[in-house]
Amino acid sequence: MDEMTWLDYLPVLGQGAWVTVQLTVWSTLFGALLAFAAGLGKLARNAAVRGLSVAYIEIFRGTSLLVQLFWLYFALPLVGQAIGINLRLPPVTAGILALSLNIGAYGAEVVRGAVQAVTRQQYEAARALNFTPRQTLFRIALPQAIPEMMPPFDNLAIQNLKDTALVSLISLADLAMRAEQLRNYTQDSTTIYTLVLLMYFGMALVLTAFMRGLSSMVGRWRPAQR
Repeated sequence: MDEMTWLDYLPVLGQGAWVTVQLTVWSTLFGALLAFAAGLGKLARNAAVRGLSVAYIEIFRGTSLLVQLFWLYFALPLVGQAIGINLRLPPVTAGILALSLNIGAYGAEVVRGAVQAVTRQQYEAARALNFTPRQTLFRIALPQAIPEMMPPFDNLAIQNLKDTALVSLISLADLAMRAEQLRNYTQDSTTIYTLVLLMYFGMALVLTAFMRGLSSMVGRWRPAQR
C-alpha cells in the first residue's frame, strides 16, 4: 500500500464534510420551525395544543439524541411492520429528523422564554389598541422576542453541528464516518483526526458568522426604547 499524505485525505474527508453541512443546514432549519411551533404552542390557550407541545418538548429534551436516532432508524420500521405500514427511513432522513426533533425541543424553550420576557406593558398597550392575539404576537411580541432568541439559537446551531457526528452510527457517510474509514485503512489517526478537528472548527466558525449576521439583521426589528 502506497503511503498517503494529508492531501490525499482531503477529497474523502471533503465528501463527508459536505454530508455534514447538509445535515446541519436542513436539521437546523426544520428544528427552528419546530422550535417556534412548540414554543408558541406551549403558550397557547388551547389545552390540547399546549399539552402536545409540552409532551414533545419534555420527551425530546429528556431522552438521549443517540437513542432517538436509533429508535427512528431501527425501531420505527419494526413498529410499522407490526401494523402493516412501511416506516423504514433512509439514513439521511432519519438523521435529519432526529436532529431536527432534538434541537427543536431545546429551541422551543428559548422561544417560550423570549416571548414571555416581553414586558406586560407591551401587551397592555396592544389590548388598548384593540389588537387581536395574532396581531399582538406578530406585531408586538415576536419583533421584540426574536432578537433575544438569537444568541441561544447560535449555541444550539453549533451544538447541532457537533451532534451530526452521531449519524455515522446508522451508516451515514458524514465527516465522522469518512474519518473512521480512513483511519482503519491507513492507521494514521493523528493526521486524520487533526484534519477532522480543523474541519469541524472551520464549519463552526462559518456557522457562527452566519448566525451573527442574522442576529444583526433581526436586531433592527427591535423597537426603539424611549
